[in-house]
Amino acid sequence: MKTPIQSPQTVAELLMRAEHMAGFTLAELAQSHHVPMPANLQRDKGWVGQLIELELGATAGSKPEQDFRHLGIELKTIPINAQGRPLETTYVCVAPLTNIQGLRWQDSLVCHKLQQVLWVPIAGDRNIPLAERRIGTPFLWQPSPSQWAQLQQDWEEIMELISIGRVNHITARHGEVLQLRPKAANSRVKTASIDSAGQKQLSNPRGFYLKINFTADILRLAFL
Repeated sequence: MKTPIQSPQTVAELLMRAEHMAGFTLAELAQSHHVPMPANLQRDKGWVGQLIELELGATAGSKPEQDFRHLGIELKTIPINAQGRPLETTYVCVAPLTNIQGLRWQDSLVCHKLQQVLWVPIAGDRNIPLAERRIGTPFLWQPSPSQWAQLQQDWEEIMELISIGRVNHITARHGEVLQLRPKAANSRVKTASIDSAGQKQLSNPRGFYLKINFTADILRLAFL
């Protein structure tokens, strides 16, 4: 693998690097970094995101902060079909299940991560071999006031259910634009959460995800 690329020092530099990627296949990008290509993403779900992070010089890794903290920008890859529609929900961050009393939307990791996002669309149709999938045109996005309001409302409603011990009753249908889903390699992975009596219990880890209709609107408005 090549020496990690230095992180961009300005937003303009980041955008220039991102725009330079557009049109390349994943195989071409991987080859330029001497990164081996997996046959598929079944066991390497985060591989595409890690490759793009490597190319752009992202600094966060797995730390709970923005990918380009010094620029206030989060990086999100998004697989799309031939019509430009997202093929799956977009992972935002791990959801806190304990020690959440007094946690406000403004202080949440979801709010922090979504302040400003560099979206990188990638051709993701299953009939395109992974190596041949092309990187689309990246764009910078900040939530509009109405989008912020939607995100905040969903986050607050979901966190209220977690705080009263209802985490195991929350389904992917909760929330208009933001949802809570299990986030672990398998269902045997457990973490502490709160039960209805306010005591500790074991539950599957959860993550916040943006729903497809929400990210579809983001893409539609970006490429109008």
